[in-house]
Amino acid sequence: MPGRNRMVDQLDLTDPEWEKAARAVPRELFVADGYFAADNSGQPTRYRPATSADPHWLRDIYTDDSLVTQLDGHLSPTDVHEPVEGIPTSSSTMPSLVLRMLQYLDVTDGMKVLEIGTATGCSTALLCQRLGAANVASVEVDPAVALRADNALEAAGFSTWTVTGDGLVGFPHLAPYDRIIATCTVNRIPRAWIRQTRPGAVILATVGSWAYGTGLAKVTVREDGTAEGRIIGRSSFMTVRSQTPQAITGNLADRAAYADSERPTPVSPHLLNEWTPAFLAQLAAPGVQKIPLVRADGTETVYLFDTGRESFAVLDGTGDGEWMVRQGGPVALWDDIERALTAWQRHERPELDQIHISITAREHNYWIGGPVPDFGPSALRWTHRLA
Repeated sequence: MPGRNRMVDQLDLTDPEWEKAARAVPRELFVADGYFAADNSGQPTRYRPATSADPHWLRDIYTDDSLVTQLDGHLSPTDVHEPVEGIPTSSSTMPSLVLRMLQYLDVTDGMKVLEIGTATGCSTALLCQRLGAANVASVEVDPAVALRADNALEAAGFSTWTVTGDGLVGFPHLAPYDRIIATCTVNRIPRAWIRQTRPGAVILATVGSWAYGTGLAKVTVREDGTAEGRIIGRSSFMTVRSQTPQAITGNLADRAAYADSERPTPVSPHLLNEWTPAFLAQLAAPGVQKIPLVRADGTETVYLFDTGRESFAVLDGTGDGEWMVRQGGPVALWDDIERALTAWQRHERPELDQIHISITAREHNYWIGGPVPDFGPSALRWTHRLA
């Protein structure tokens, strides 16, 4: 198909086998029920249902864009006829991102792959085209989404394992796997995935929780059941549903009314708008939600809440480029973030791909610089112990 081939030509793929797969898989089959086109002209964003009746349907499908296929966990394009508001909860991911990740997997013929997050099934089809349907299993938490994906895969000629369930527990029925790839964001790589792989297997997943502050982790499983690797770059996917943070509601000022301390801070929270500092902030204070507010007069306040640990930090701009921080609860959230960002600046602002990971049965360790360190106290080392 001309549109598909034109899109693939623009992707500049380096692996001829994945290029061949991309030319063979019909993306239109996997969005046959339509998608939601975003109208960003106002706030909040509204989404217009786009279907095969639209004159530019195929042209728009074969662009290097993500196509939203579900809103609010239930709404599909066939359910509405006018633009609607909502939160995207499933999509056909940007082809360049999917294929870049598939190339990172370093697969060879005969390998068995587990995919977490089937969504439309388009990336599942690429795996099936490359490795054979018998070597691919894919897990999707949403039954309606899973059914549509399974039907599309069958229509495309791929009778593979499409499973409705919690992707965080994997799919042990076909284990052990040579590769695991997640097309959703997780707080950390689950132990279940490591247990379902062979030694030498590669796991590729986006870790973190903040939009525009997550990292693509690539780890290799060892003989002893541990895993080690690093963050290889930026990546952004919808968070796995069981880990999606619950919205902070109510009056934010009231929730942060009783501070235990107040002081100036030399670190601007504007740094949290940059990808690498945002990722480091989550390493330093996992579980924190960030809510920035800009008032009509231009003054700013940034709220940080950790509801699990009943702690908060509030950063108020003074109008002259300075910031004051108020903190409350058992954990001084901003102290931990400030320490990490100050160290990051002092070490010449290393990028995401300099962050290493090691995973054991009891903890995840992250660090910047050098081989596996002695995990003593350091502003550039973070240990997340598993409950």
